[in-house]
Amino acid sequence: MSTTPTPQPGPAAPPPGCPAHRLYGPEAEADPMGLYEKLRAEHGAVAPVLVQGDLPAWLVLGHRENLDVARTPSRFARDPRHWRDQQEGNVPADHPLTPMTAWQPACHLVDGVEHERLRGAITESLARFDRRGIRRYVKRFADQLIDAFAQSGKADLVSDFAEPLPMLVMTQLVGAPESYGPRLVEAARDMLRGTETALASFEYVSATLRELVVRKREVPGRDFTTWMLEHPTALGDDEIVEHLRLVLIAAFETTANLIANTVRLVLTDRRFRANLSGGHMTLPDALEQVLWDEPPFMTMLGRWATGDTELGGARIKAGDMLLLGLGAGNVDPEIRPDLTVPVHGNRSHLAFSSGPHECPGQDIGRAIADTGIDTLLTRLPDLELAVPEDELEWTSSLLSRHLVALPVRFTPRGSTVTGSTPVPGPAARQPRTAPPVVLAEGERPTGRGSWWARLLRRR
Repeated sequence: MSTTPTPQPGPAAPPPGCPAHRLYGPEAEADPMGLYEKLRAEHGAVAPVLVQGDLPAWLVLGHRENLDVARTPSRFARDPRHWRDQQEGNVPADHPLTPMTAWQPACHLVDGVEHERLRGAITESLARFDRRGIRRYVKRFADQLIDAFAQSGKADLVSDFAEPLPMLVMTQLVGAPESYGPRLVEAARDMLRGTETALASFEYVSATLRELVVRKREVPGRDFTTWMLEHPTALGDDEIVEHLRLVLIAAFETTANLIANTVRLVLTDRRFRANLSGGHMTLPDALEQVLWDEPPFMTMLGRWATGDTELGGARIKAGDMLLLGLGAGNVDPEIRPDLTVPVHGNRSHLAFSSGPHECPGQDIGRAIADTGIDTLLTRLPDLELAVPEDELEWTSSLLSRHLVALPVRFTPRGSTVTGSTPVPGPAARQPRTAPPVVLAEGERPTGRGSWWARLLRRR
């Protein structure tokens, strides 16, 4: 008589109607990390989950398993055309995730030779920037933003600093006029939240960048857009637009969150601030610690199984969608049994993913955050939180979690002499020449005030 145990099937789908497995909705948005740990306790390194519309997916929670998915495109493709639910017509055209899961001719949605061709154009164009020049841009814009609130003695460092700084720098680097900034930052945030207007925001960003490409063909410059146009791979206009959007959106969200999270730690964690001010930890060390503990993207869409396979004990079917759990993987007890132990100098976190699709602009993001925060703390050394820490509010989406506001106070002081044009004042907050893009009524992202108004608002 055989004693061989009967093989037990891996989890195929979450229990019907079980809200704990949804990566959207009140529970997921209130405490995403808590939800990840619940899923880890129930399922291990890979958990069945539901995304918007209750579409099934797998959330990869283990650090090793995340690396496995990210580094083996032969098993887990980046091309969303593998998605079985998409093939079977289960994903409506207006689905909130469509902007991030619809196939486009972009390097982050292809693999193999085509990926190498497209990514090469990005990395080689980004490599042409002088890093010292980038830091000069960051210092100039950071000083301008600080000048706008320095005399008031108070500010919201999310809307007044962390959000506008990356977009100001990146619009400069891609060669866009200042008038592009206001709605681009709102549309970028709207897209990443996966709201009902995400698709309209996606179309707005695309149309705006198409106009930029046309302008740069006529009047080239020393900027990322021009260098992409001049690259020997001879990219088409559509390909350039896709990659401009990729670089802008990724840089905006990741860097804004990194700045806000790092400054919050400086203001709320005495040991963190003491180590930083006492020289026991450099600002780059501080940024890496934050990238471990609070990565700008909590999850990353998406990978699709190219065939039936197994991952972390879960049986994955061909066409299944997987989400990289960057935040969960970074606190995997298999690699970090004690989260209180510093990880200075350790860059093996998942904040920028890994493998062939690892973020190509991460060093620019670090430069913006490093220089921006250094300028802020140098200019306003007595910064302190203006509200109790437990009153800070967060908003979460499938991809990210970020501070709603970071109110601070400090000794009022005069503006610095930056030798450059200040950030537009109240009379000049709107773009001088609005991009000739007309959206249908109701398509504009809602729920947020004017970017220029938020930029200059006194609190």
